[in-house]
Amino acid sequence: MADVAFRIGQPRWMDMMSRDIDASVAFYSALFGWKAEASPPEYGGYVEFSLDGKTVAGMMPRGARSGDDSWIVYLEVADAKATADAAVANDGEVVASGDLDEMGSWLVLKDATGAEIGGWQSGTHSGFQVRTGPGAPVWHELHTRDFTRAVDFYETVFGWKTEVLGDTPDFRFSTLGAGDDAVAGIYDASDELAEIESPFWDVYFGVENANESAVRVTELGGTVLEQVTDTPYGRLAHAVDPTGARFAIMQEP
Repeated sequence: MADVAFRIGQPRWMDMMSRDIDASVAFYSALFGWKAEASPPEYGGYVEFSLDGKTVAGMMPRGARSGDDSWIVYLEVADAKATADAAVANDGEVVASGDLDEMGSWLVLKDATGAEIGGWQSGTHSGFQVRTGPGAPVWHELHTRDFTRAVDFYETVFGWKTEVLGDTPDFRFSTLGAGDDAVAGIYDASDELAEIESPFWDVYFGVENANESAVRVTELGGTVLEQVTDTPYGRLAHAVDPTGARFAIMQEP
């Protein structure tokens, strides 16, 4: 099976820290048709999800780590240590890091606006093996209060070359790549984030029918936060899973 090609700075992997991993595995498996496979014990209860035999995401128990359940996006980096140093030099904060032998090296940091983001220096782990269609991770974007600072951070630390899609008070949005080649975005959510709400990376999963999937989310114990909406990029809705982790569903055009 051929691996998906990745560029530096592009989302390569994502996983979730769950306070109730059995409930989380059951939810996502039922919603997206994922198959869960437990990793060897030395990986701390890590579970990897696949779709039709292709890897799509991972999950592990939250354990004693503080914070809410959430998906963490990992961007491709050439050198995890150099990325950590660059993040700190540009007002970021390294939360955790580690090596997984030949599989690769990882880090989790807070960017200059306070959003949690990961970095992955690849080894033998393939990352996503599918990025389009129902059940796949089809899009990732940062929702932040400080748009300009965020763009500067990702250009400097992760090597992004951004394309401006909007730069007005009503809509500020930039992407890594342009048009059909865009793979991630930064969105000015300063008018939408609650005062106590931290900036965050939103993850979008493809679905065949957004209306039916929204109903299914509630049937499985999650919460849909809005009506399914038509956009130029597809029909979508934001939701939280039964343990409170945010995600979105998207019916691609």
